[in-house]
Amino acid sequence: MNRLQQFAPLAEDLDSTLLTHGDIGRMESLSVADERDIAPFSLFAPLHYESNYAYPLLAWLHGPGDDERQLKRIMPLLSMRNYVAVAPRGTTLSPRDDGRSAFGWSQQSRHEALAEGRTWDAIATAQARFHIAPDRVFIGGFDCGGTMAFRLAMKHPDRFAGVLSLGGRFPVGRNPLLKLDDARRIPVFLACGRDSRRFPPHEVCDNLRLFHAAGMAICLRQYPCGQEISPLMLADMDHWMMELVTGGKPA
Repeated sequence: MNRLQQFAPLAEDLDSTLLTHGDIGRMESLSVADERDIAPFSLFAPLHYESNYAYPLLAWLHGPGDDERQLKRIMPLLSMRNYVAVAPRGTTLSPRDDGRSAFGWSQQSRHEALAEGRTWDAIATAQARFHIAPDRVFIGGFDCGGTMAFRLAMKHPDRFAGVLSLGGRFPVGRNPLLKLDDARRIPVFLACGRDSRRFPPHEVCDNLRLFHAAGMAICLRQYPCGQEISPLMLADMDHWMMELVTGGKPA
């Protein structure tokens, strides 16, 4: 069970407030169309947005069985002030039992290309609408979204200030560490649930050995939960990113 579900009423109420009162930020659902793809995404503006300040940007890739609106549930628990955030929709359709369409991220090559295009389009829209620090763009995600975040960060290490994965294993296949020298410069935040069956502790340890062998900087944290996003994960995420934003060295 995703612990964020217990906060869903709060997030829904807050979202309606954000849409009504522009002076305290807002959440929007948008779509971008080009010759490759048509995909909606959600865009989040921070509380009391200041146009003279260059904000860090979080590109968020939602988990399986969800969609881009997962962003509106995590941002009130992550930070309402510190970031502009954007979330593209996943590339695979996975209908839910309640009949609502939901999406995920396939690791196949064709879907990787789709995910890349959707993420760049979403980031470009955020950069066009808000004042974004170009060297403070983070990418993160949950479960398969975290794995896709790893893929894109390793493929384009010069474009991201850090990569965060909540319950998403490091990808395999198609040589994700092809640009290892550059990838070593990207800080990594990896969060996992102690009781997760999708990303169990022995696989976490395998990933940790890989990161150490590759010489990558990683912050690994384990939480007393299953395969879910906990509020404590998001609080630690915020602290880790702000340490990087302010020039400190994350623990």
